[in-house]
Amino acid sequence: MDLFSQHWALAIDWVSQHVVIPVVNTLNIAQAAGNPREIAEAVLIAGLQLFLIACVMRPLEGIFPAERWADRRHTVVDRNMTLLMLLGLFPLFSFLILMPFAHMLGGGPSTEEVSGLKAWFPWFENHPYLLFGVYYVVYDLTYYWMHRAQHVIPWWWAMHSMHHSQRQMSCWSNDRSNYLDGMLQSFVLATVGLVMGVEPSEFALLGLLSELVQNFSHANIALKFGWLGKVGERLFVGPRFHRNHHMLRDAERPERHNCNFGQVLPWWDQLFGTALYHNEELRPTGVSDPEVDADNERGLIAMQWYSLKRFWGAVTCRAGWRLGDVSFGPGYRPVHDEDEAGTSGTSHATTATPVK
Repeated sequence: MDLFSQHWALAIDWVSQHVVIPVVNTLNIAQAAGNPREIAEAVLIAGLQLFLIACVMRPLEGIFPAERWADRRHTVVDRNMTLLMLLGLFPLFSFLILMPFAHMLGGGPSTEEVSGLKAWFPWFENHPYLLFGVYYVVYDLTYYWMHRAQHVIPWWWAMHSMHHSQRQMSCWSNDRSNYLDGMLQSFVLATVGLVMGVEPSEFALLGLLSELVQNFSHANIALKFGWLGKVGERLFVGPRFHRNHHMLRDAERPERHNCNFGQVLPWWDQLFGTALYHNEELRPTGVSDPEVDADNERGLIAMQWYSLKRFWGAVTCRAGWRLGDVSFGPGYRPVHDEDEAGTSGTSHATTATPVK
């Protein structure tokens, strides 16, 4: 990526030489730690992301809030999850699992031969910016369909529903997720990246840009720029567009929340008929399924545990593999909305996707 890549590489080298290497040598873990440049890159990405969340997005929430809350009690667990994910779990997962997985499939930094899009279309060798753009479009399209799967496959929704249970959606909410769900998403995206021949540094940049946009799209921010804003939200996913995805289910229009699955680009929602733009008053966020909504009163560990119980209850029964919107009944077994429609009205019909 020419100029940006050069500056990014210089920053990685500096952090590697002046921070990572001295620390791992002091702790006598140089051999176990692996490549110091990879650690340095992870540190830079985490630091940059946390800086932008805390110093840019969070202040904007105070100045231009979409919702005003008497307190931010429910956002605390999301903040803690973000700190734990960025400063600990994700780097460990990347070094101990994701990188070995990439090497196993023939990728990783040691790969020298040209592969993926560069091998199929040599023209891209001389057009790195266009190549990166293609990488990003494919990456984002993969996420769109994966995200739709998270909402329609009951055992996957059992985990993903934890992310949607938040009633106080904020800039910290992007990392509110079940860790098994996060691992599964990472494997899917990494596999696509390897097939495309994305280099590790480029894949890290793909992930960083996507995460930053998602941090912003989850923020409790109401910004309007007139016609410019309307054009912008057709090009990139913003807080209002994504909030529709997280809105609490409307009993009068029970399928309306099945919208806006895009991660960064709303094009896929526009193309596949799942985009929802409207100027109505913002709806509250969350899910109507009492079992999932109970996540709001749970701590970090308890949320992980109960979402795994929902996952196990769904993945071990036939109903958990039958596509459709569900809620969770006794034994954390999924109950399909269409089955409940005739007997319980809308009492259960709000869990599988409601919170989009």
